[in-house]
Amino acid sequence: MKRLAFAAVVIGSVIASPMVAAQDPTFSVKLLTPETALKAAQAALKKCRDGGFQVAVAVVDRMGIPQVMLRDRFAGPHTPETAQGKAWTAVSFRTNSSDLANMTQAGQPQSGIRQRPGVVAIGGGVMIEAGGAILGAIGVSGAPGGKEDEACAVAGIAAIRDSLEL
Repeated sequence: MKRLAFAAVVIGSVIASPMVAAQDPTFSVKLLTPETALKAAQAALKKCRDGGFQVAVAVVDRMGIPQVMLRDRFAGPHTPETAQGKAWTAVSFRTNSSDLANMTQAGQPQSGIRQRPGVVAIGGGVMIEAGGAILGAIGVSGAPGGKEDEACAVAGIAAIRDSLEL
């Protein structure tokens, strides 16, 4: 009986401990508005057009769900899916797709990541961050290379940067 009483006291103290009680059952997150996502996509598209590139631009939210997709009239038919894949990859792995491309080269310990469904380990997917939080990502596809795609994505983020600083 004494053991049972002791066990009840121990269990009761663990359940009532401040650690358990301090955890909130919900939390708040910041999300991009559709207007902000559109502004970023339009700025990325403009940067690529100014460079002579026909591209597709995708903006995804922090969960990787598409918010905006723009495809320039002569961008290849593969570019919308690739842009979305780059953005999803960046937000999913919490790293820009160009960095992931380098980390997952053949022979590297993380090379298997490239085999995961939906992963597009090519430059052009950039995280959108502010106030220490990931808000989403932007992906660009269609320029001659990942560096050019990434430069356009960065220009898209620059267009909304002032409104994001939390």
